[in-house]
Amino acid sequence: MQRLCEPTAERKYVLDTNLFIRAFREEAANAQLQRFHQLFAPFEYLNAVVAQELRAGARAASARRQLERRVLDVYARRGRVVTPSTQVWHDSRDLLAELARQEEGLEAGRHSKAFGNDVLLALSCREAGLVLVTEPARL
Repeated sequence: MQRLCEPTAERKYVLDTNLFIRAFREEAANAQLQRFHQLFAPFEYLNAVVAQELRAGARAASARRQLERRVLDVYARRGRVVTPSTQVWHDSRDLLAELARQEEGLEAGRHSKAFGNDVLLALSCREAGLVLVTEPARL
């Protein structure tokens, strides 16, 4: 989330889980996320896959309550939660199977749940016409 472009009414955005997690952990990342919210709030949506990953990571009851109140409920109240369709679930399964079939592809059953969620999230955003905002994994 290094560069911020100007929001446009034609584009709608979904933030990836990694951006929220970094913002929860790092003050500078939180400042960037708050700046993004200031500029893009009217165009932001939450994908149910991201909500699931965030909930799974909030282990303490107090952390879950804060997550619900400060993040998840904000999107829900505005009707801005996007859920993968049945077709997206089928397409994600087919894509993962195709990757496993490729000569040097994924070994069936050996990819991480996070990778499966990434595929589901990307396909869901594509279907809904949403721009997925993420940052590359650090090596």
